[in-house]
Amino acid sequence: MLDRGAFTGVDLAMMVHPAPVDVAEARPFAVSHSRISYTGKSAHAAAYPETGINAADAFTVAQVAIGLLRQQLPASARVHGVVTHAGDAPNAIPERSTGRWYVRAETLAELAELEPRVMRAFEAGALATGCELEIEPESKPYAEFRTDETALGHYRANALALGREFAPPGQAARMNRASTDMGNVSQAVPAIHPYIGIGSLPATNHQHEFAAHCVGDTAQRALLDGAIALAWTGVDRGAADGGAAV
Repeated sequence: MLDRGAFTGVDLAMMVHPAPVDVAEARPFAVSHSRISYTGKSAHAAAYPETGINAADAFTVAQVAIGLLRQQLPASARVHGVVTHAGDAPNAIPERSTGRWYVRAETLAELAELEPRVMRAFEAGALATGCELEIEPESKPYAEFRTDETALGHYRANALALGREFAPPGQAARMNRASTDMGNVSQAVPAIHPYIGIGSLPATNHQHEFAAHCVGDTAQRALLDGAIALAWTGVDRGAADGGAAV
């Protein structure tokens, strides 16, 4: 949408996201998304093991290298992913393995420095096993978020007027450190991305228990409060700007 001009002429972009507790300011990481594929050679694991090239082993080497690399990464960095396929039968050496990996950093600039170091870990897997490696970006990198402080001030006041309470910094409030493609939007137009609490603690995002809390009276109130607070913020921003289009 951004690349196709959907935000041209827009004065403010806003989104609210569920979380365990209310947090006004988003501080998402920049992030890249990569699809990793290794291609080796299948063989019978008992009869002809020496003729195989194990694509699953390539991921094992890469993940060990990434685990060791984390010792030298800045505190703001995150490297994580999943192996989505690594063989079909225990008696056949896997000839292909695939995975999806994210690299996160404080900014796009920091990400550009960090990502090649992570990619070398995947290259190590290919080198050690003799596999061929393919790295394919799944999307353009997401940028860090740039918050419009004036609009954020309006949102804070409006949320408080609705009876919302913002959580202090800490474990429960860390959902604002996720990543979002709205970070790219925020680099082009003024934007805010508050998080609204659904009273889920101790459950947090991406847990089954959190999903269960997304249904019920507390979640319904969060939905309505979020919509109203954003609407009032749009009115406040438009009035301050003399009737700008939001």
